[in-house]
Amino acid sequence: MQTPTPNATPTPTPPEGAEPSRSPALAVPDAGRRVTLISSENTAELPVHLLFRDDTGPNRSVPAADPPASRTIARPPRQAGARTVVAAPARPAPAADPRISERPGPVLPGWAAVAVGAFALAGCAAVIWRTGAPPRLLATLLGLPAYPYVGIGLGQWGLLGLGVIVAVLAFGGLGRGQVGHAWVLSLFGDYRGTVRRTGLVWMSPLFLRRRVDLRLRHWRSEPMDAADANGTALRVVVLVVWRIRETARAALAVADHQRYLRDHVEAAMARVLSQLPADAFQDDDAPTLRNAEAVGDALTRMLKPEAEAVGIELYAAQPTRIEYAPDVAAAMRRRRVAAIDARHRDAVLTSVVDAVEDTVHRLTSRGLVELDDYERKGLVKDLTVAFYTGRGAGEGA
Repeated sequence: MQTPTPNATPTPTPPEGAEPSRSPALAVPDAGRRVTLISSENTAELPVHLLFRDDTGPNRSVPAADPPASRTIARPPRQAGARTVVAAPARPAPAADPRISERPGPVLPGWAAVAVGAFALAGCAAVIWRTGAPPRLLATLLGLPAYPYVGIGLGQWGLLGLGVIVAVLAFGGLGRGQVGHAWVLSLFGDYRGTVRRTGLVWMSPLFLRRRVDLRLRHWRSEPMDAADANGTALRVVVLVVWRIRETARAALAVADHQRYLRDHVEAAMARVLSQLPADAFQDDDAPTLRNAEAVGDALTRMLKPEAEAVGIELYAAQPTRIEYAPDVAAAMRRRRVAAIDARHRDAVLTSVVDAVEDTVHRLTSRGLVELDDYERKGLVKDLTVAFYTGRGAGEGA
């Protein structure tokens, strides 16, 4: 049996006594002669023979086409266990020391400390003046009575020492509180409280002070190495927005709260990114790491319990860039281009097949032509080649 060419179809020899089938649209002059069904179309070769393999005999009927309204493109159903961007099972957060809980620290207004220090210095000056130690010229210039120098007694030395100690404590404990900052106070390794007041304040100079920044801060990481669910190497940059809520835990519960946060961001990022592939080349609807919002939400939920253990309030942890590692970037880019091209070809072929089916159905349902099995198959071939060639020429232009 000869294989029909794309532009011509063989016409079967009718039985004896029967006339060849005629139609007003497609005329077959001779029973054994090949005719071109579409004579006005310039067609090109297209490897679509697999769609129309001649696997039916001459006496085997071809089922009629379905109405256009019933044509649908069947897609494979998504598996019930499709992976989505979800947070990994929560792990128990590190238990915080109950003794390290923020509470107000001992603090006094700064003006009171200044007044006490000035009074102590004035008392020391009065004791020294009473002993006659200052020169008479100074007394004359100040208009104060002069006393003869009789030496400094033991009691006077005690008063002078007490006054100096009071002045040192008064002026040595002064501090300037700033908006967005706090002091964490400790004495001999024991937490004594937190001072959040602003302006001039006084705290005991015996306390060890640690200044803590309470302002809203953000940290943009350097490109970090990670891997997706398929093991493909990635480079990820994360933006973390946070601030300190519990000053005592941030200063005393961990050696360096900033380094602690950075290390946990890297660990949580590796857990989240390992759940999904970076790209789904075969299924556009499959969840991937390109959904930055979902990835950021999962990363934030995972980091919050870890950050609260050290007094850090985490607002957001969002990936700003997820890209392939340099050693695999070129290969994955080629794979992505190939997947896009394959989807485009599939869409074009699907539209062409739908157009051919609709055309044949309209011609036959309205009685414009009467086609047997071989004529129908030849018409479908020619229409497919013509439509596909026209689509390719239109998109190329």
